[in-house]
Amino acid sequence: MSDYEGGGPAGEDDLSLPRATVYKLIGEMLPDDIACAKDTRELLLDCCNEFIHLIAAESNEICEKEAKKTIAAEHVLAALQQLGFEKYVTEVQEAYEEHRKQQTKDRGRKSTKLSQLGMSEEELLRSQELLFAQARMRYQNQAAQPQPGGDGTAAEAGGVQ
Repeated sequence: MSDYEGGGPAGEDDLSLPRATVYKLIGEMLPDDIACAKDTRELLLDCCNEFIHLIAAESNEICEKEAKKTIAAEHVLAALQQLGFEKYVTEVQEAYEEHRKQQTKDRGRKSTKLSQLGMSEEELLRSQELLFAQARMRYQNQAAQPQPGGDGTAAEAGGVQ
């Protein structure tokens, strides 16, 4: 049993890849005429989890040696090299670059929405404050009006009897 299974403060699910995702990946990787036994899928899931924990632990050590508090992509790449997984570094680097491009694109979409409104940030803030003030006034006016059909007592207005 590995050191992250059971006994620790976090449950096994907290430190594991999603089973369904790993099973789906296994199914996609295998040819259609090959079946994978449940025990084999579980073993592959355990191997994936161990691999990730190994890389994370090594990355953390590299990070600490550099007196950093956050593990960065460079730490993970260095960990792959130190652990003998050099052949994966290029592919991991490419995946990381693709991820960064996607993040940049997503941020660009958000800022594009604001620019399409045709208002400066200050104008948008003033507009928001005005809308909040109008909503406050409507709320206060509704609270001040007596409820229809009653004599205005607290019980009929929703108070405690």
